[in-house]
Order: sequence, then C-alpha cells, then structure tokens
Amino acid sequence: MKHIAMYIGSLVKGGAERVMCNLAEYFYEQGYRVTFVTTYLGQEEYDVPNAVWDREPQEGYRELTVLDPDDHEHKVYLNDNADGIRRVFTALPLSDRGGRIANFRKREKILRDTWKELRPDVILSFLGKNNIMAIRTSRGLGIPVVVSVRSNPSREYGSKSLDLSMRYYFPKAAGVVVQTTEAARFFGSRIKTKILPNSIHPDFINRDVVPFDARSKEIVTVGRLDDNKNQILLIKAFKEIEKEFPDYRVVIYGDGEKRKEFESAASEHVSFKGRVSDVPEKIAGAEVFVLTSRQEGYPNALIEAMSLGLVCISTDCPCGGPKDLIDNGTNGLLIPMADDDQMVKDLADKLRSVLKDRKLMGRMSAEAVKVRDEYNPDRINSQWKDYLEEVIRK
Repeated sequence: MKHIAMYIGSLVKGGAERVMCNLAEYFYEQGYRVTFVTTYLGQEEYDVPNAVWDREPQEGYRELTVLDPDDHEHKVYLNDNADGIRRVFTALPLSDRGGRIANFRKREKILRDTWKELRPDVILSFLGKNNIMAIRTSRGLGIPVVVSVRSNPSREYGSKSLDLSMRYYFPKAAGVVVQTTEAARFFGSRIKTKILPNSIHPDFINRDVVPFDARSKEIVTVGRLDDNKNQILLIKAFKEIEKEFPDYRVVIYGDGEKRKEFESAASEHVSFKGRVSDVPEKIAGAEVFVLTSRQEGYPNALIEAMSLGLVCISTDCPCGGPKDLIDNGTNGLLIPMADDDQMVKDLADKLRSVLKDRKLMGRMSAEAVKVRDEYNPDRINSQWKDYLEEVIRK
C-alpha cells in the first residue's frame, strides 16, 4: 500500500486546504495510505471523512496537546491503530522554545524526524514556506517531494528571502505543481512544473442546473472580504447601474476585515450574508457571478459558479486562472487589470451589457456549464494520481 504524506499548515477552511482534503479522501478511497502532516490545529477546519482524529475524546483514542496558529494549546484525540486518514502535528512545543535560530533548527528537526518515522513514498506539500521546508528537511532521505504553488508565484514568494529560497530549493524537488499556464511560465525551464488545475467540488457538479429563465435577478460573489478579493469594485460598479436595473440585487457571501468598510459603501440593493456552509444552494439560482480579485491562483469560486450555469464576469488577474477558464465573450467576460476607477467603469459596462441582453446571458450560461466535463473531479484526480505515481516510480 503506497503512502502519501500531505504537508500543510493546518486544515483551516481555505482554497488550498480544501483541495488537499479532497485529494486525501480520493487517494484513501483509491487504496493509498494517507497521512496529513500539519503544523497546527486550525480553529475552524474542514471535516475529513475517514479521519482518525477528533477534537472530542473517543474510546481508544490517545490525547495529544497541540497548538493553533496563535500558539494557544488545544487537546486533540488520535487513533493510531484504526484504518483511516491519519494526522501528525509538528508545531514546536511552547516549553521547548528559545531563540529564533534555535527554534528554527528545532522545527526542522521535528519535521525531518517525522519524515524518517513515516517513510512515505512521496511528500506532497502545499503553499509558501511549507514547500521550502518540505524539500529542505527531507534531503538525503530518498523521499521524493512534490510541492504545489496555489496562488500567484510572485505573491506566494514575494519577499526577497522567500524568492531566493524558492529558486535554490525548487530545482531539487521531484516536481512543482502549478494551476495555470502563466504560473508555469514564471518558473521557466530550470524547474520541473506540472499544470494540474482544481477540480469542481462534487457539491456543485452533482447539482441540476437551474434553467436560466427560472433564475432570480441576483448578482452574487463569494469570498473573503479583503483588499485582494476587492469586492468594493462590484459595490461601486453596481451603484452606477442600479437605477437602470431596479429589479436586480447584489448578494455578497463571505466575511473578513473589510466587511464594515464595504457595507458603508454599499447601497440598499446590496446585502451581506457572511460565511455560509451551503454555497451551492445559495447561489445556484442566481443569474450572474462576479469575481473582482487582484490576484488568484485557480479560483474555486469562479469555476464553481460556472459549473452552476451562472453568467460569470471576472478580472483578468494574475496568475491567469480566470483567463484559463473564461473564453472572453463565449462562456463569460474578462475585465482587464487597471486602476480601480477604470475597473469599476469596465465592470459597470460589462454588467450593463449582459443584464440588458437575456439571449446573450442564456448563451453564456449554457457555455459556462461545459466546465463540468473538463474539470470533473474524476478527471482531475486521476491526473494527480498518474502524476504522483510517475514521481514514485522514478
């Protein structure tokens, strides 16, 4: 039974974490041993089917004290003997901490000892510093390491020290998984890249598509309310056209540090719903989805909205995820990156162009749904399997 160790900071609810959890479940169902190696226990984490850890005491489970990202201690309960997806925590205990350099070396030793104990056939790491640490701490152990960059590489490795470390260590990896052609070009020929886009979550792809004529006159967006997701563009753009389309409403799903600021800028035709657990149910019957991000990897929210047949409008943001998904004018619309004032104007124009042309909206909706075939979970997961099997064989 081949063993995959999946390394990430925690399983807190985010795009990269969701992809890794989905992959863990897929590989487990395919007969692999799967072990999560996480630094922390997140406050709100994804539920993982077949997990053999729990936050509550369970018969036959051992108690372990772990840390969250803010260094608060928590109890978690592990079953080392049950069949299922296992988990190892690698945060440096508070009692062992000293100076900065000493702490770094101790963290490295914990991680290296973890690899020695697990002896996986392959390590799959997601995100930033984790990727560098996975390569660095597994040197000389004979374990291939695949790292995955989940957003714009120039952002994920934006500091000088991270950029230098990435350029030194990434050529030593068995492979670097990226999500877009633009991200692959960033790394050039010296680093072995593999493009593996996100799949559509089954909760979206298994739903029936609402007929376009039966949809409500809603424009929706989903994501954390922050400067990068930049929902203020939608708020301002809709304010420019709301008198022309009085029957339409904007509904914003998500929460974050910019919520109060965005709420104060919004008209009465914009509502904020906060975080919700049933996104497919909430947005399936809307007409339009808007993504206003400054940067994205492969935007889950966009591909999910397309799979439900929403007419999608997105910024053409780096590192090219929306451009890989949207054939501009056919299955959605792209807005060129510019200053915010210009993008507000462009978004208002795009919204106006679709809202006044229902035949165009119907055609785009029908074309958008076709992402279900190309980004079907079975298809994308099998590509991951083929790739990791190739790495293991080498």
